[in-house]
Amino acid sequence: MKLVRYGTMGQEKPGLIDKSGQLRDLSAQVKDLNGEAYAPASLAKLAGLDTSKLPAVDGKPRIGAPVTGMSKFVAIGLNYVDHAKETGSPIPSEPIFFLKSNTSLSGPNDAVEKPRGSTKLDWEVEIAAIIGTRAKYVSEADALNHVAGYCICNDVSERNFQLERGGTWTKGKSHDTFGPLGPWLVTKDEIPDVQKLSMWLDVNGKRCQTGSTSTMIFTIAQCISYVSQFLTLLPGDIVTTGTPPGVGAGMKPPKFLNAGDVVTLGIEGLGEQRQEIVAA
Repeated sequence: MKLVRYGTMGQEKPGLIDKSGQLRDLSAQVKDLNGEAYAPASLAKLAGLDTSKLPAVDGKPRIGAPVTGMSKFVAIGLNYVDHAKETGSPIPSEPIFFLKSNTSLSGPNDAVEKPRGSTKLDWEVEIAAIIGTRAKYVSEADALNHVAGYCICNDVSERNFQLERGGTWTKGKSHDTFGPLGPWLVTKDEIPDVQKLSMWLDVNGKRCQTGSTSTMIFTIAQCISYVSQFLTLLPGDIVTTGTPPGVGAGMKPPKFLNAGDVVTLGIEGLGEQRQEIVAA
């Protein structure tokens, strides 16, 4: 299934994309797409619906993030060898993770704000997993059993805030709109091998990132298992898993985003995003 939240910001409704590409309303089946909706029993119920009998949604409404009400937004850093090298960082011996603020979450095509004082606004195409069942001290072998599905994340980053202003990476990762997610969550049964998906990102129509989930240092299963040793992942939580090379900070000379720039990105089987940069 492709599960989606649609409508004006703060008033999104749950929906799904049927096999013909039609948006269908799920409001009569679930209140919203949160952790409860992404539990295995709920997903099984939704999968059993006759989608042709669900109300069709006309027009092209705004698409929101495909999950709401999560307890945490976890991000893995430096999880592709070439990305670590381009930033001049050592290859991690264990997964690096940090928290993005929940208020950074935004829709896949919403504008991205350039914060006041920003000088190094950057992009990162990533694949994110949405947790479906509580995960604490889970093994690598069992980790993906706790996943409801996958979606695209742009881990928008302000490198000056992240690396030059003291403190932790969270400072440069958490501004409003720094977590575009979606356009939809694709349930894991539709992804034959999550470690063999191509991914890309363009800035103003020019290809900057080309990669594959096959080149991760730590697989998604390893990341989820690792994070669960330090904190409990709850249904609806987001774990975004790092970016391939091609970020602005790694270019020679470095290239960063300004108001008016347009970022487009996609991952095989998971759809595409588009964001225009605007001043905060």
